[in-house]
Amino acid sequence: MSAPVVASVIVGIVFAVLFTRLSIIERRLNRLSRLDAKIDALMKQAGITFDEFQDCPPGVQEAIDSNRTVLAIKRYREATGAGLKEAKEFIDEVRRRRVEVQR
Repeated sequence: MSAPVVASVIVGIVFAVLFTRLSIIERRLNRLSRLDAKIDALMKQAGITFDEFQDCPPGVQEAIDSNRTVLAIKRYREATGAGLKEAKEFIDEVRRRRVEVQR
């Protein structure tokens, strides 16, 4: 076999594997969307509202709202005594939850 034929076979196999993996990811995302909708319906039925800022100390929410991540981390650390890594993870998690709620 010539090199171009071998290369095209390899490329074809790589594309097949990628499309298979993307299909699996898409199915998982669809399932997560359905679960999210079910949870939203259950929460609505129970009269529960989700507040992504429920664990935020005063001042942190305002810093997050104004996209001032460093200030949010600083305020969180001052209010809780958390380390830098823990504070950054907390702020990132709050921002992630906020994006999900806005969808």
